[in-house]
Amino acid sequence: MKPDGSQLIFLLCTPRSGSSLATVMLQNHSRVFATQEMWFLMSLYDLKIAPYRPYGGTGIIRQLFNGMLPDSAYDQACRSFALEVYSSLLASSTADRVVDKSPRYYYLLEFLDRLFPSSRRIWLVRNPLSVIASYKKVNRHVGEGFDLKQELLQSKFNIKMADITVGLFRYMDYFSRPHPYAYKLQYEQLAVQPQQELEKLCGFLGLEYEEGMERYGDAADPSKSDLFFSMGVGDPFVGHHSRPHTDSLHLWKEVLDKQEMDLYCRVLGSAVFHELGYSAELEEAERLTGCRYESEPDQELLERRRRQLAEATGCRWEPSYRMRSLDVEDQDYALAAAPQPAASLSTDAALATAVTQITPEEDTEMIRLRMMLNALEQRLEKSYARQKQLQAQVEQMKAKISRVKSIIPFGNRLSRWASSYLGPGGWSK
Repeated sequence: MKPDGSQLIFLLCTPRSGSSLATVMLQNHSRVFATQEMWFLMSLYDLKIAPYRPYGGTGIIRQLFNGMLPDSAYDQACRSFALEVYSSLLASSTADRVVDKSPRYYYLLEFLDRLFPSSRRIWLVRNPLSVIASYKKVNRHVGEGFDLKQELLQSKFNIKMADITVGLFRYMDYFSRPHPYAYKLQYEQLAVQPQQELEKLCGFLGLEYEEGMERYGDAADPSKSDLFFSMGVGDPFVGHHSRPHTDSLHLWKEVLDKQEMDLYCRVLGSAVFHELGYSAELEEAERLTGCRYESEPDQELLERRRRQLAEATGCRWEPSYRMRSLDVEDQDYALAAAPQPAASLSTDAALATAVTQITPEEDTEMIRLRMMLNALEQRLEKSYARQKQLQAQVEQMKAKISRVKSIIPFGNRLSRWASSYLGPGGWSK
């Protein structure tokens, strides 16, 4: 596996967009290795969060990853680990490309760009109404809940509701401009004309289309196919067929009721359907519901979902993040992959030139000073958080004291009344 990630293929989409179908056909190519899902890059990304562990040291681990260790070193370590994982998967077959199909990678798009800027990224899109219909159908099949009308508007965090709101818009922003390493694949077209779509997709990946790729029931390599289905994740229905079919293309009109259609269309806004290529499906939904939908999405709900996800995970994203332009990624990767530690990952040309002129001694001193600065900032942030916590406790105590004071006058009057009533001669009054 090359360090630049050029042999990596990331299949990116929201869950229930048809990624299992796309992947099972890709893995039928002799040069492609694919499992149903991996997700492991999210675990690497979350190392900095350092959740509670029974052996303790949570604060120490956080300070190491977020204070002492330079960001470039952290990314390089994650890149090296990921390359070992992908390389070991390649070693189990004759393939020289790996497909990582992990729908919730919208969680770490900035991280993915930093680690593997030369990877190929496929954006699989599907009619949003078909996506929630698939959620409803599959979750009913596996016995899990999916109540759109109950869960989409509630204030409680729900990862599935984040998928169909935050995740969808993250991918739309990410792929909002043309990029030589990005490819848009439409699920409906893949189902209707799989051979033609696979021929175009293989061309993007630098591969020759192999006859019969779309007939995944007739596996060219049974060992790869058996491994793919052995994981038991992804779409539970994909193995019920041997090749793509069109049975589910219009199933949303049967699975969803009018209230579900209306609610989701109002949340997304009509512009999303037009931009993704589903104007006809939106028109049909408007006919079925008897409503016309505003262009813009429900920004208040989207912001609430973003905030919930950030609070639940600790992740922070760049607003409206787009796939990094090629000139920027080349400069960044050159700095990140340099033998000596880079003082900065800035893409400014003048600064990049200055970095190359720094002597090893100066470079080492700069890294040490930056590590000290990061550590001190972490301590200051921790101190500030502790200060805020203590301030909140003070305010709580003040509120309790105020409540007690409001009760005391009545308590004193009650005591005086009881004393006079029960005291000497009190019974005769």
